[in-house]
Amino acid sequence: MTGAPVHGTWEPEPAARWEDAFLTGNGHHGALVFGDPETDRVVVTHHALVRPNGDDEHRRPPRLAAGLRALQDRLLAGDTTAAEGFTDGRPLQWVRPFHPAFQLRLTRPSGDAAPHPYRRCVDFATGEATAVHGTWTSRVFVSRADDVIVQRVTAPGLTLDLALDHRLPGAPAALGVGHGTVLTPEGALLGLRVRYPGTDLGYTGVTLVAVTGGTTRLVPPGVHVEGATEVLLLTRVRRHTGELDVTAEGRALRGLPAGTSYDGLIDRHLALHRTAYRRVTLDLAADPAERALPGSALLARPRSAALLERLFAAGRYHLLSASGLFPPRLTGLWTGDWNTAWSGAFTTNANLNLQTASAAAAALPEVTEAHAALVHRQLPDWRDNARAIFGTRGIVAPSHTDGECGHTYHFSREYPLHLWTAGADWLLKPLVDHDETRGESDPRTAAALAEAALFYEDFLTRTDEHGRLAIVPSYSPENRPANASWGTVDAAMDLSAARHALLTAADHHPGHADRWRALADRLPPHRINADGALAEWAWPGLDDTYDHRHLSHLYGVWPLDEINPYDTPALAAAAHRALQLRGAENDSAHGHLHHALVAARLRDGTRVAHALARVLDGDYFHASLMSAHYPRRDVYNADAAHALPAVLIEMLVQSTPGRLVLLPALPDTCPRGELRGVRTRFGAEIDLTWTAGADAKAVVRPSRSHRVELRTPSGAEWLDLVAGEDRVIGFTTR
Repeated sequence: MTGAPVHGTWEPEPAARWEDAFLTGNGHHGALVFGDPETDRVVVTHHALVRPNGDDEHRRPPRLAAGLRALQDRLLAGDTTAAEGFTDGRPLQWVRPFHPAFQLRLTRPSGDAAPHPYRRCVDFATGEATAVHGTWTSRVFVSRADDVIVQRVTAPGLTLDLALDHRLPGAPAALGVGHGTVLTPEGALLGLRVRYPGTDLGYTGVTLVAVTGGTTRLVPPGVHVEGATEVLLLTRVRRHTGELDVTAEGRALRGLPAGTSYDGLIDRHLALHRTAYRRVTLDLAADPAERALPGSALLARPRSAALLERLFAAGRYHLLSASGLFPPRLTGLWTGDWNTAWSGAFTTNANLNLQTASAAAAALPEVTEAHAALVHRQLPDWRDNARAIFGTRGIVAPSHTDGECGHTYHFSREYPLHLWTAGADWLLKPLVDHDETRGESDPRTAAALAEAALFYEDFLTRTDEHGRLAIVPSYSPENRPANASWGTVDAAMDLSAARHALLTAADHHPGHADRWRALADRLPPHRINADGALAEWAWPGLDDTYDHRHLSHLYGVWPLDEINPYDTPALAAAAHRALQLRGAENDSAHGHLHHALVAARLRDGTRVAHALARVLDGDYFHASLMSAHYPRRDVYNADAAHALPAVLIEMLVQSTPGRLVLLPALPDTCPRGELRGVRTRFGAEIDLTWTAGADAKAVVRPSRSHRVELRTPSGAEWLDLVAGEDRVIGFTTR
């Protein structure tokens, strides 16, 4: 290798747009840091901030169960538009939109910032966003230990004005806003209360300003600091109903375990953040000169190994930083605009799982625990969905959620998301992977799997002419057959989800195992269409629509292990044909990276490289190394940033509880490298080094004794692993 990869990124000028601001977060609070020495801004966000939009009466699932039997009769009889009327007539209702809290403004007197070299950077290992201009330095991080945004500004004779400013793009004019400022012995306390229009629900931001040297005086709504050597800012946001005691919040900030010491606060933070970040690293033997480039310059070299290294590191950093109270939203944990695309929601039918796809293998249990918190918090609402829409026991997950409510109420004729029954299994699959990786079953996951199985027990009552169970109605997000409407019969994703939920629940609940396995056995097989491709709908007569951003029908390939080249080669070949025929539709980033994940499972390194190139060539990344949904940095969105590390891991290492696959889909663009610390689903840690066309080596460190099948480019063999004993595997990449 040629030195070490860069675990951070930098730019030679402040951010002019919030999309380019460097990011830091702890899974609760987030900060977008501009790093401007004259008029610095830190936009503050919080996962809990979603705005009421007059939707209370609609935040319930539609009560449609009484009409389910009639709908099934019509669909089974060949009425291809029957499901279009399976609704309660409501208009499309978006979930509550995610929004920023406010910006912390730090303004220095005009002319204070003399010409000096400038640099801003973010350190992925510490979570610090730093800007330096001459003798002026600003450092910002969000503490995982103390749940507070910390900023320290230093300069000789530092003079500045500070204020909390709610005026961000898209902020409703009717917001109720109040400011409060008070001097305390520990420093000035800035308070900002915001109330949403037409409700007593709101949020409060509090910043404690601790000044070393100089003087502080109130200049409502902010403070003026003059002649200081250091200013330390501690900021928190609280969402609440009614009024919040700002003084009490200020006392809480003053009473932090590390007091008002920046060094003490960051030491407590690093014990959690740096430990998590350093577990897994990727070194692609990049050119040291390219590694030294600022991120914006590196993005202009899409074939650079240094770019892949940095995006891998940035993706893990941003994913960790966005995960805590919740897993990442469509925008991660960040936005600088109140009009966030698609409400900044958790879109669960593709995006959420794609963003968190690396969590188990990339050793970020913090991400899976945040995902689990979202799932388990919403299970009561999922039960309501099952009862109201389908008249069953068990659980049905929504396609969109704001984090507060798990009811299915976002749907329309063109997006009949209330018909999607695969969601519970799809969202529980990462929790199953997590349990397999750590070798311990979470009883909450097992209980939720049982509820998913109970849903299928009640729902799977209809059969086809051969006596096989039919999933009806069925929906493949967010596609439709070429010759039918959206709501149909036997979507491939629904078949895979039902089978997996029933069989996995049976493994966890022996008392029900025979019944659930028998039900799974009665499901129809996947269908191979006239093009030799795995059909998106197994029901005869439904034609595929190939040009679409979603690849829901290939759920059996990724993330499930139902279809693979080793156990089901014929189905794997059909899945590969389906992948070849799939278009990119509107070039959504998640579609390209989903394509890459499936291609990696099917051992197609060329197709992995092509899908990655579509993103790297398409100008999807901002200078912050956060991504966009569309090419040319259109619509701020975390899908590409968070999913890319999973693609890079999947092309190098794949595992199941009984199999290890090394270098399954190595593209020509990664001829040399080292991946360290990756975790497997049979309880081992792996370090892998390789050189294309030559030799490779893996060091397997098992925590459990186990026998696994090993697959490498050299062939197949069995490994008997003993807990605590390292196993060195040499093989050739040819």
